[in-house]
Amino acid sequence: MNDLLATAITAHGGLERWNRIKTIRVDAAIGGAFWQMKGKADAMSDVRFEVDTTRQQLTMDYRTQDRRSLFQPDRVVLQQLDGTVVDAREDPERSFAGHQLQTPWDDLHLAYFTGEALWTYVNTPFLFTWPGFVCDEIAPIEAHGETWRRLSVTFPDHIKSHTREQVFCFGPDGLLRRHDFTIDIVDPTTESQLYATDYRDVDGIIIPAARRADITMGDERIALVTIDMTDILVSEDALSTTQEADHAHCD
Repeated sequence: MNDLLATAITAHGGLERWNRIKTIRVDAAIGGAFWQMKGKADAMSDVRFEVDTTRQQLTMDYRTQDRRSLFQPDRVVLQQLDGTVVDAREDPERSFAGHQLQTPWDDLHLAYFTGEALWTYVNTPFLFTWPGFVCDEIAPIEAHGETWRRLSVTFPDHIKSHTREQVFCFGPDGLLRRHDFTIDIVDPTTESQLYATDYRDVDGIIIPAARRADITMGDERIALVTIDMTDILVSEDALSTTQEADHAHCD
């Protein structure tokens, strides 16, 4: 583990505490112009998602729609909240072939993208200690009156995320300030910057409750993606909806 990654992990609560956690449950409002482009403007205005910290899995309850999705790298599932399976897609990444920024999404596209994205965000930076991740500190930058140290992270092929190489910027306190990436399944030529703010101590783990990605259109600065976490719970046990969704997957 290099010095910057070790500093970041300590600042976010430490690996010893993190390794006792199995699940993180979040109540959130997710919005922004990006979802409007995809025809999903209000789909995530009131959601609860559960992140598995031991494997790549995320469940999301769309509480205004009586729907739940299960994301795993090789499969996404849509259910009613009572567990009834509505739809499923094997090898979901292939369904984005030929897509562009303005291409509308169906519910399974949304479930896959939000699954890989939120799973990455919530597990940062602890995820980078897993086998297969390659981390290198690169040149720092000056931003917002601070010096931000930057960690270039190459993801292993078996972990689904925005793209294989991503950059994470950490402030003088070791906390994540910004996450830089492109998104292969949306537009691999456009760079995105997602800012992390509103840090909270959640049972010993330090988590940013707000994330923002903005875009300039003409003279305006528009919120492309907004993530506001209203409630966060860490658990040392698997939570009930994850167990139910996993059962549906096995069926």
